[in-house]
Amino acid sequence: MQRRIAVLASPAPEAQAARAALGQRLDTVPPAEADVLVALGGDGFMLQTLHRHGALGRPVYGMKLGTVGFLMNQYRPDALMDRLDLARPTVLRPLEMRAVTESGATVESLAYNEVSLLRQTRQAAHLRIRVNGQVKLDELVCDGALVATPAGSTAYNCSAHGPILPLGTDVVALTPIAAFRPRRWRGAILRADAEVGLEVLDPLKRPVSATADSHEVRDVVEVIVRQSRERTVTLLFDPEHELAERILDEQFEG
Repeated sequence: MQRRIAVLASPAPEAQAARAALGQRLDTVPPAEADVLVALGGDGFMLQTLHRHGALGRPVYGMKLGTVGFLMNQYRPDALMDRLDLARPTVLRPLEMRAVTESGATVESLAYNEVSLLRQTRQAAHLRIRVNGQVKLDELVCDGALVATPAGSTAYNCSAHGPILPLGTDVVALTPIAAFRPRRWRGAILRADAEVGLEVLDPLKRPVSATADSHEVRDVVEVIVRQSRERTVTLLFDPEHELAERILDEQFEG
């Protein structure tokens, strides 16, 4: 049976041009009517596509037409239907963030890469860290901290010197960002079903923001992070471009 394809593109001119060219070759449909979503852009646009259309439950096949394309396949417009037939699925489970602000509001969001906390001013953040309700660090003095999925472990987490996690493992990375005290603490690898609580100890003097992928919440006092029990998304990759293999290779990069 012929797959129904929806083609989505970032605002970049090259991505828009590629979308128009594919539209001339294929009979495309809106995302809600599609069997597969084809995303043209970089990793940022892929995350945007997952946030906007992940609830549809459609697999997403990305082609790189942006700056960073770790979650994307190479852009080749020819034989797209054949590539989709041969593509291998990778199932991702996002993180759920629940952030409570200084005003008492509660904000919830999903993160496919990471949930990060960052100081908002020149003052270092003071955080208390709980895992499954138990205090593991009474006070972390730092620029921030993040919880990363395996798929997101090669992104901001890696830049913060966190571990690269093999895809398919049921773990997440808890990584400090520029930790000052405890000076030797480098983070932890936790079970994926662990609930991580991050409490801001002095939110008025040392305000902190929380970000789930690109959704930022300012002036948080507490953030709870856990793996979603209900939501999953499926990415499709060319056999020679599988995400798991690329994450493995990333661990040997200099």
